[in-house]
Amino acid sequence: MVETLRPSLNRPLVAILFMCVTTVVMFPALNTGMKHLAVEYGVTQVIFMRSAGHMIIMLLMLMPGHGLVIFKSRRLGWQLGRSVLQCASTGLYTVALTMIPLTTATTVAFTAPLLVVALSGPMLGEKVGPRRWAAVLVGFIGALVIIRPGGEVMHWADFLIIGSALCYAIYQLMTRRIALYDSSRTTGIYTITVSLLASAIAAPFFWITPTSLVDWGLFASMGIAGGLGHYFMVKAYQLGQASIVGPFDYGQLIGATFLGYLVFAEFPDLWTWVGAALLVGSGLYIARREAVLSKRRALLP
Repeated sequence: MVETLRPSLNRPLVAILFMCVTTVVMFPALNTGMKHLAVEYGVTQVIFMRSAGHMIIMLLMLMPGHGLVIFKSRRLGWQLGRSVLQCASTGLYTVALTMIPLTTATTVAFTAPLLVVALSGPMLGEKVGPRRWAAVLVGFIGALVIIRPGGEVMHWADFLIIGSALCYAIYQLMTRRIALYDSSRTTGIYTITVSLLASAIAAPFFWITPTSLVDWGLFASMGIAGGLGHYFMVKAYQLGQASIVGPFDYGQLIGATFLGYLVFAEFPDLWTWVGAALLVGSGLYIARREAVLSKRRALLP
């Protein structure tokens, strides 16, 4: 049985605050650190350090109150498969970050919610109406405006972001399904498991010891930003309805644009903003439409 949100936990303003901290600060800071460090230390080492920090944060938050029970899963195969998808999504995204602007990567990654809608039918048996299909089409047109296939600004790494978004969309759909069997604590702890194990095996072969305290600090901050960011996002969805907090995910554009300009002297051109507007607009429409349909289903006998 799926747990319902208790009235005492319905605190939308606090939920929005948690979501904004995650999307405007935590995730852009995480991606900025990954982009900066991956150029010098390599993708494998960056993923390992991020995963290790993330796991430490999760264990510190969950182990004292729940012990080893957090590792008990009723669908271990699904959890590991979901974790593989998260690992693939992170790897593709990190490689792409070393080659394309931070804001471009962040914006194109917003195709993930569109892919969730497109795949929810074949994977979950959910009905997708013509309005949401139209919104998906508009969103992908926005992605094409940003990428501009055949144009001078196009980079092949843009398609790594699409691949990352596809992995992340399937990961999200599996998260919906597995919520019927495992707690959010168990799902949270398994999220990073495969990334940690795979990168721990490979990292010694590519390891470069940081020589500056700044780089050590950036590596540490990735784990903190990743762990706390995911925790704050879970809290946001616990305290507020998805239709309320979900649209604030697009706040990542604010943080990514600011840090991209501040750290890498990157600023999106006009067509990138046009494509971003189409992507964000379609995503917001889909979120609103799903909220309306959820209310209608709740009223049915």
